[in-house]
Amino acid sequence: MQGAESDINRAVNVISSDTNIATYLATVSLTLSSLIGIWLGSSSNNNILESKRIYGDTRPFTIFIKNVCLLVAFLIAFSCFVQAAKNLVHANYLLSSPDKKRAAKKIEFVVKKGGELSFFGLRALYFALIMLLWFFGPIPMFVASIVMVIVLYYHDIHTVLLHDLYCELHCQKARAQGASGSFSY
Repeated sequence: MQGAESDINRAVNVISSDTNIATYLATVSLTLSSLIGIWLGSSSNNNILESKRIYGDTRPFTIFIKNVCLLVAFLIAFSCFVQAAKNLVHANYLLSSPDKKRAAKKIEFVVKKGGELSFFGLRALYFALIMLLWFFGPIPMFVASIVMVIVLYYHDIHTVLLHDLYCELHCQKARAQGASGSFSY
């Protein structure tokens, strides 16, 4: 964890921006959960979802189940984003501490955990989008599910690991300088 002051400042800035993103998405998730809760509480005879354009089941119990599933998806996203923000704030604190050498493994663990929780929160929001389309019937939900699986599969397969990218850049610099030797991370 020994590095120049500019590297540490860059790391603190990146972690701070990730914290801001997690906080913003947690706020969005909680706001949407609140709106769904208000909609659930005030929808004694809601005629919006009983239109002829809705192809699915429009019985009140089914609409209630759909609302609860959407609410649960947003609450899961909210809790994941809050935990991600907590871990990233903790990593920022550890990175700012004077004893960075001993805290290096802990910083790495906390940043990875924050990233994973942010990842799960985004997946919960994607699932909530599909649940939202369930209100309009099973066909839009099915089509959105297929599209989402394809998009997420493409996203997950075409991911470049930062460690591999860093090693590749270092090897290119070494070849350009004519230095021989192996790189160890």
